[in-house]
Amino acid sequence: MNNSSIIKCRTCGSKNRVLFDKIEDVPRCGKCGAPLVIHDSAISIGERDFGIEVLNETLPVAVDFWAPWCGPCRMVSPVLEEIAHEHPGRIKVVKINSDENQTLTAQYGIQGIPTIILFRDGKELDRLVGVAPKDDIKRFLHL
Repeated sequence: MNNSSIIKCRTCGSKNRVLFDKIEDVPRCGKCGAPLVIHDSAISIGERDFGIEVLNETLPVAVDFWAPWCGPCRMVSPVLEEIAHEHPGRIKVVKINSDENQTLTAQYGIQGIPTIILFRDGKELDRLVGVAPKDDIKRFLHL
């Protein structure tokens, strides 16, 4: 298993290969020394942060369109949280409340929730609509 990822520095924009077997503390950018952001849990964002957190990300990003009133969404959410925790630096999990972010919801043609869209290098690769077992979600995310 490849235990490294390319992490883009949010301070200077340079790309850094992070070897997860070798880090003992917070990894830092090789160019500017700023700490590199590696999420080990799902993060909730809105339309304002979509560009930096999804479209400009060097890691694959699983974007979960959900709503708090949606029962199936509440079933998928803890599974995605587990996946984020189990695979930091390999996948980033982002949650978008579709009720509060209707422009993004319309832009990506979300017609049913939960919808998970897999992005890589700012481009949509695939989408999964509805509830699925953890193994199926991991397979969908190429983990």
